[in-house]
Amino acid sequence: MDILNDPLWNKGMAFSVSERDRLHLRGLLPPRVKSIEAQQERIMRLLRAEPDPIKKNLQLQDLHSRNETLYHRILVEHTEELAPLIYTPTVGHVCQQFGAQFSRSRGMYFSSDDRGEPPAPAMPATVSRAGRETLGDLGAHGMGIPIGKLALYAAAGGIAPHRVMPVVLDALLDDPDYVGVRERRLEGAEYYDMVDEFMEAVFERWPQVVVQFEDFETSKAIPLLAKYRHRYRCFNDDIQGTGCVTLAGVIAAARNAGKALTDMSFLCAGAGSAGLGVCAQIVDGMVEAGMSREEAMRRFVICTSQGAIGRADGAHGDPNHARGLNVERAPWQNDAVSDGTPMSEVVSEFKPTCLLGLAAQPAGLFTEGMVREMASYCDSPVVMPMSNPTAKSECTPQQAYEWSDGRAIVATGSPFAPVSLPDGRTFIPSQCNNMYIFPGVGLAASVAGVQQITDGMLYAAAVACVDAMTPEEVADGRTFPDISRIRQVSHTVACNVIEKAMAEGVGTKLTKKQLPDRAALESFVRRKMYYPGYVPLVDPSQVSVTRR
Repeated sequence: MDILNDPLWNKGMAFSVSERDRLHLRGLLPPRVKSIEAQQERIMRLLRAEPDPIKKNLQLQDLHSRNETLYHRILVEHTEELAPLIYTPTVGHVCQQFGAQFSRSRGMYFSSDDRGEPPAPAMPATVSRAGRETLGDLGAHGMGIPIGKLALYAAAGGIAPHRVMPVVLDALLDDPDYVGVRERRLEGAEYYDMVDEFMEAVFERWPQVVVQFEDFETSKAIPLLAKYRHRYRCFNDDIQGTGCVTLAGVIAAARNAGKALTDMSFLCAGAGSAGLGVCAQIVDGMVEAGMSREEAMRRFVICTSQGAIGRADGAHGDPNHARGLNVERAPWQNDAVSDGTPMSEVVSEFKPTCLLGLAAQPAGLFTEGMVREMASYCDSPVVMPMSNPTAKSECTPQQAYEWSDGRAIVATGSPFAPVSLPDGRTFIPSQCNNMYIFPGVGLAASVAGVQQITDGMLYAAAVACVDAMTPEEVADGRTFPDISRIRQVSHTVACNVIEKAMAEGVGTKLTKKQLPDRAALESFVRRKMYYPGYVPLVDPSQVSVTRR
């Protein structure tokens, strides 16, 4: 009976007659034997009958706790429909209720109490988070985010679920309902020492592990990435993943507008780890396209809640300089505008061709006046409101299309429905979702054994995402492939990343002799991709059964 309570092996009513007899399950299950396809259909009927996305998420959590194979199978077959339920935007609401809804431990929690102790068995791919930013100070209650992220690694990237582990670095939180350690939050040397010990322990125990960082504060995320990226096989999804997928969207948008990446200029709302990471990744892409780094950085004006990071001339009181430009923001000072210039004035003075929304502030930062001003000097203004959840989106696709008379190229952070304008035109906004990048990058790093994830590999991933689009998607003006083809996209991303790693000589275990051409590489990666299905647990020929 234990096997019925083990989600890794449980098949529910899909246990065959011979398996039921050999495993002593006869009488413990209804007599009908169901196929995995029939089980899928039933689960999807139940999900579609429930209108509340949070309750749908709880239904999926329950399935995950009972039958992991079936859970991952329906994610693979219905990724477009289910991804918003297990990740953005529903996961944010689920995490805010994590303590009240906690029923089963999943993943690894690492806090100051665990220092000096060996880690429990983890896996070759992990997502570690220590979130205090986009969704608030969640601490250990943010475990739902790496759980959802790793489910997408399996569904979109083909990494077997038993080879991944969600991790929360619990830096403590003094909250009466907190499921983590209820003490003062770690800061300074104590915090960095804890992260150091975690990284050293994980890579000593599992040298081939890939660690993805998620939702670290900007003040910690950037220095931690700089410290570890050349020592360990790791990447930060908020900085590099968001930057990489946005770069892909910008390349595609420029193509749709009949321009090159190097023709673009940008206004970025948000100077956190995501905002700075996106801008840095686009600069890297422009450098790869032949532009000098200095000129590329002059194409950006970044706005904080105090206005533009610009020249200190006193015109607007220099609020960013008065607060002190930290080492992360200082390089982005653009003398083309005064420090503290409001975003609406930046548009008219700087004339960006692309708005990047990464502020994670209340909705509405991109105003009608800003978009109409852009449309007055730009044939195809690019509008990318990417803050999550939907309530924090800088504007809606409906607004962007209406304010630009249907000329805007729109990509969003959260999923939105198609938009119809009064003149009958219909537009399908693309979702600028990290899911297009991180599963393929993680798959490549895992199967190829690369020693580090370089800027060149991330640029190759962005180009792969653009190249994966079909002619029909390009003709429709989309900036990303249809999410229903996410496994094909991840396969292309992984192949491009491995090719770049081999060209750069970044310690990959693969050789040209093993993979002499692209066809061999594609076949190799395809064979490595997990597809969920039940495996026989007994040999039917060894069991004699009469079923009436």
